[in-house]
Amino acid sequence: MSSLVKRLLPFTSLVLLFVALAIVSPHFLQVRNLTTILRQATVVTIISVGMVMIMIAGEIDLSVGSLSALAGVYAAYSLGHTASITVAVLVGIAVGAVCGWINGFATTHLHVPSFIATLGTMGIFRGVALLVTGGVPVTNLPARFGELADGNLLGVIPMPVVFLVAIVLLGHFLLNHTRLGRYCYALGSNRAACIHSGIHTRRYVLLLFVIAGAMTGLAGVLEASRLITGQPTTGVGYELDAIAAVVIGGGTLTGGEGSVIGTVAGSFIMGLIRNGTNLLGISPFVQQILIGMVIVAVVGIDEIRRLKFVSVEAR
Repeated sequence: MSSLVKRLLPFTSLVLLFVALAIVSPHFLQVRNLTTILRQATVVTIISVGMVMIMIAGEIDLSVGSLSALAGVYAAYSLGHTASITVAVLVGIAVGAVCGWINGFATTHLHVPSFIATLGTMGIFRGVALLVTGGVPVTNLPARFGELADGNLLGVIPMPVVFLVAIVLLGHFLLNHTRLGRYCYALGSNRAACIHSGIHTRRYVLLLFVIAGAMTGLAGVLEASRLITGQPTTGVGYELDAIAAVVIGGGTLTGGEGSVIGTVAGSFIMGLIRNGTNLLGISPFVQQILIGMVIVAVVGIDEIRRLKFVSVEAR
């Protein structure tokens, strides 16, 4: 029953928050506002899908904000040289995958804890993005590039939602219907048991970082499309948003727990909090305080629940 409550809590909280905002703000249910929420939440949610896979395996990635900016910059550069949106998207994904490999290699082969490794690459990726652009945004991109973030499929479905649904389905499939997904949960639950069982742990951890990096690269391309510039300073704080989405969605910082669907709910909860506070005229600084309080509260409640469970098992 405790596990069921934990799985349902993010969705219940999302519904209650949605209803509350609909009551207190007359502008909340306007189609334009709801569409804005979807478009704004897409980038962080896609990053969060990759993050939940890493965190389930007992690792963490603090470089995703910087990585998304770097991918967006290179996608913008490639667009300027080839004028092909498809090539730009593929370049952004490739940059993300390569950077993810760097994170994974440092963690698995250099034996640097992922917290430290990605803390270092957070600065490296941001520095590279600033270096190659000289700190100046990449501009003069074709207006049709913006359709990735602001366009609609068949004139109805926002394009970011199309990308988001595709990534969510892919992440859910990988975690629940593949060997990689089973090993992902096993790595976070008991790494030593995986090693003694003959699982090539380094290979799978490295692969998880590459997949998460590719997803972050796609998110960076969508962010560049939304701005119609390759902005090297974007993505600041995205790593905290992604981690918060995972934790709010039922994941833990110790690994072994979490789901893609719960993470999506957690990401949209934060999106609703930001949108609601904006509609109510609340300072954006208060938004950070609220999200920080939510993270601390969720982690604290989960830790208390875990300690109680361990105490019962000990008896």
